[in-house]
Amino acid sequence: MNTPNIRHDDLDRLARRRAAARMAWYVHALVFLAVNAVLAALSLSSGRHWAIYPALGWGLGLLIHGLVVWVVLGGGGLQQRLVAQERERLLRDHGR
Repeated sequence: MNTPNIRHDDLDRLARRRAAARMAWYVHALVFLAVNAVLAALSLSSGRHWAIYPALGWGLGLLIHGLVVWVVLGGGGLQQRLVAQERERLLRDHGR
């Protein structure tokens, strides 16, 4: 990010947006695990192994979501720590 003269309010807003994107991925991953665990249990109890198909499809979506959040935005952590890290990174990148 090469935007000179970025204001503190803009940095804070950007840091919060990035942290929210990471938290959304954490929620997505937890829902993925919970739902697919239930589907796997149902699949095993029926004697068929059909649960792999929704897991693979959804897993691809989770992977793409993760790539966008973690590769494009970089970093990791929980909401407050993410906001602080983003703020520090943005301040450092803009020499403040």
